[in-house]
Amino acid sequence: MAFHTYILRCADGSYYVGHTDNLEHRLAEHQSGTRGGYTSRRRPVTLLWSQHFQTRDDAFAAERQLKGWSRAKKEAMMAGNWELVSQLASAKAGAPPHRDSTGSA
Repeated sequence: MAFHTYILRCADGSYYVGHTDNLEHRLAEHQSGTRGGYTSRRRPVTLLWSQHFQTRDDAFAAERQLKGWSRAKKEAMMAGNWELVSQLASAKAGAPPHRDSTGSA
């Protein structure tokens, strides 16, 4: 069985992170509002990103990790900008932000 972690953009611009064993069905629940909760009051929603996992535990662990990330870090990850993801992780940990050769952050 396949499991997915996913990120939705809600109508108000906020992000929702979840996991499921049936991505199409879960998206339909979010769109219709039958799922209840956070997204039911913020429809319509748009799927921005999803990733396949072999186990529910792995999908849930990824969901929990992403929920702890800033919006900027989620956006960098979805764009595939792993250098920025790393910089944002370092900044959260208290490291100074990376500066380019012009001195800009």
